[in-house]
Amino acid sequence: MRKILLICAALAFLPALSQQKEGIKIVESKKIELTSELSPEQISRYNGLFLKFVAALKAEDRDAVKGLISDKVKTVVNDDVLRVLSGGISFTRKTEVYRSGLQKLLDNETYPAIQYKYADDPQDPPRDVITVIFENNGKIMGVKPDYRE
Repeated sequence: MRKILLICAALAFLPALSQQKEGIKIVESKKIELTSELSPEQISRYNGLFLKFVAALKAEDRDAVKGLISDKVKTVVNDDVLRVLSGGISFTRKTEVYRSGLQKLLDNETYPAIQYKYADDPQDPPRDVITVIFENNGKIMGVKPDYRE
């Protein structure tokens, strides 16, 4: 009788222990610190590339988006990631540069980064910030919309 109860208990707990993860994993990150302000020429160059990226994202032009992102992240970016990103950026509101600087990433490399805020947001610090990290050649390595409640 004990063997039957032990087998039944094991069979009851196995499905609960063997669950598979599905979907996109969202990880809460630390506050992004930017150092040493970018030059106006760099800001202008990177801002133009970001605006092209947002236009391609809005038009759902996957090829244009792939052309603007870094080779380091192309393997990670898929339709689900683009869909989540499109939901995090408002296409009807105008963005403007809030801060710029250099961001150190996990690979111990330093990359240019620009934080955007929406032009109609009068708060300081702004309620909604979009952080974009670029490679030195202008390719986009990461876009992180950040919204405070």
